[in-house]
Amino acid sequence: MISMSDIQTLKDWIQESDNIVFFGGAGVSTESNIPDFRSDNGLYKKQYRYPAEQMISHSFFVSNPKEFYEFYFNQMIFPDAKPNKAHLALAKLEKMGKLKAVVTQNIDGLHQKAGSKNVFELHGSVLKNTCVKCHSHYTLEETMASRNADGIPVCPTCQGIIKPDVVLYEEGLDEATIYGAVQAIEQADLLIVGGTSLVVYPAAGLLQYFHGKHLVLINRDATSMDHQADLVIHDSIGQVFSQVVDLD
Repeated sequence: MISMSDIQTLKDWIQESDNIVFFGGAGVSTESNIPDFRSDNGLYKKQYRYPAEQMISHSFFVSNPKEFYEFYFNQMIFPDAKPNKAHLALAKLEKMGKLKAVVTQNIDGLHQKAGSKNVFELHGSVLKNTCVKCHSHYTLEETMASRNADGIPVCPTCQGIIKPDVVLYEEGLDEATIYGAVQAIEQADLLIVGGTSLVVYPAAGLLQYFHGKHLVLINRDATSMDHQADLVIHDSIGQVFSQVVDLD
């Protein structure tokens, strides 16, 4: 049960603020029926031929592209997913001029689908794809349509493999994205962190750049940062935002 006094506090802080940044993880998209990684029903808890962490690594992509894409298209692509109340509330706050940036660990593009414009995708996006050979760019639909008999997407221009612009294990984060996210967090007076266990680094480490007024954590489970927050709400992020932001 969400405490109404916590909801009112968050409402007041949003009202007072004109530089909000939202930092989110997989829990933001679970209400759009996209599974997370570490919960009991998450991707890492299922049984596969290889461990999930291994299959979404750069070296596995290079050495086993067929198995990589079999896992990727079956377990990580949700073309019919729709933005939920959290995505819509954040887009509305940006439209109102209050929210300045969304920093997300998610790769599903749902923030943009909801209408958010200034989104820093720390781990890339399934919606963007690039040929490893000639560097031509492809949409998700084009990538899926270009799969060969082995299920590997092949560039129609040069026959190179098309790789999703997603940060795999063993790959570094995009420096420009990190820089933009750090700048936004440093300038924020209210940082709302939601739907993340804060165990994935370097992404979780970005919170250290916040020196603003209020840090709010919204997550179903406790995190290692709870003790540093000014307000902690252990509940569904969509439920919280639907009570804080008028979506009608």
